[in-house]
Amino acid sequence: MTSYISAAYLASVILFILSIRGLAHPATARHGNILGFIGISLAVLATFFMPEVHDYFWTFFMILTGGCLGLFFAFRVKMTSLPQMIAAFNGLGGLASVFIAGAEILSGTPTKFESSLGLIIGAIAFSGSVIAFAKLQGLISPKAFVFRGQQILNLLLALGIISSCSLFLLSGDIKYFYILSLLSLIIGFLVTLPIGGADMPVIISVLNAYSGWAAVSIGFSLNNILLIIVGTIVGGSGTFLSHAMTKAMNRSLLNVILGGFGLKDQKQATANEQTAQTATPQDAAFLMENANKVIIVPGYGMAVAQAQHILKEMAEDLQKLYGVEVKFAIHPVAGRMPGHMNVLLAEANIPYEDVYELEQINREFSTADVAYVIGANDITNPLARTDSSSPIFGMPILEVEKAKTVFFVKRSLGSGYAGVENPLFFAPNTLMLYGDAKDVTEQIVENLEHK
Repeated sequence: MTSYISAAYLASVILFILSIRGLAHPATARHGNILGFIGISLAVLATFFMPEVHDYFWTFFMILTGGCLGLFFAFRVKMTSLPQMIAAFNGLGGLASVFIAGAEILSGTPTKFESSLGLIIGAIAFSGSVIAFAKLQGLISPKAFVFRGQQILNLLLALGIISSCSLFLLSGDIKYFYILSLLSLIIGFLVTLPIGGADMPVIISVLNAYSGWAAVSIGFSLNNILLIIVGTIVGGSGTFLSHAMTKAMNRSLLNVILGGFGLKDQKQATANEQTAQTATPQDAAFLMENANKVIIVPGYGMAVAQAQHILKEMAEDLQKLYGVEVKFAIHPVAGRMPGHMNVLLAEANIPYEDVYELEQINREFSTADVAYVIGANDITNPLARTDSSSPIFGMPILEVEKAKTVFFVKRSLGSGYAGVENPLFFAPNTLMLYGDAKDVTEQIVENLEHK
């Protein structure tokens, strides 16, 4: 029986690797999801035949309960709330590691070090994800929260974690394990609170990596090779994604974690000091239909308004009715999680060949007649290149200001998620289209189709 279980685990690992490969591109993402589902189903089924599993009823009951809850939320959660759901999943993964580590310690496991390490990482992943979820859901302010002596407190907590872990490993006294659990949860809260709005996609990737590395530690504690391998895949992919995103933002991961994004004093242009030029959807339709090239820049406002489908219709009208070249520009941290805009555009069946990353598209804004920015703010803010005192300074942006005309679709002149106002609103080639992103785009489509 052991050989069959090992073979099933090996097949699961292969399926997981193929799943990750499929998820790397929107065209194969659905296929990758199916492979991942088959892989985890095979792994769970094989685990039932392990000699350590005795209580089949409660095991099956908990799997069924968790599966039903997951299915329920998958159907209920809107695309705009997908980042919150990912944060919640990361937190639940960390919490599972905490519970398993606690059960192992209370059962007298000899692998105290592995269990303790899994507990520390899992607790940080859980409490950090709670804060990330609260910020994304709007339960607390998305701005960075820092206070005097915060880094010193974090350092003391880290030393306390090391000390309590060492004392537990040396003495075996369970009270040190409880202290370790509490300190790990507290530091998870404190290291996530200073993360500001524009860095939220990065911290979600980091928390995803934490949940994976916690699973690795628990895998060693349980002597479960599949858990070790799968945890390594999750932790490694999360770590790689975090590195790739911080590199794309021209920042270090340490800078993100210790940041306090969005709190620096800065001189900002406000609506009281300057007047933004406004336009109507009719104006936008006229300029677009007479353009040679239009570049569309989606942001979180598009997600909130669920405007991706009407945006596709607008792009098709421009291409088919007027022969306009239309491209979509994606910033690596647009939205609230990695790949947020890619997922939304794929949902609307926008051709993958029309979607370009920042490095591919930036040079083309200077040749574009129109840049249509729909609900994006921080990722187009020129202060990132011009103002060294700005908290977003150094972050690569989509250089939409180089287009002949820039249309900004926003409800107001309010600042972005990072808390930084955008002077591009007042540029001479910028026209504001106030209103709901979906409604504004629908009016543009109506004008394009009724000429």
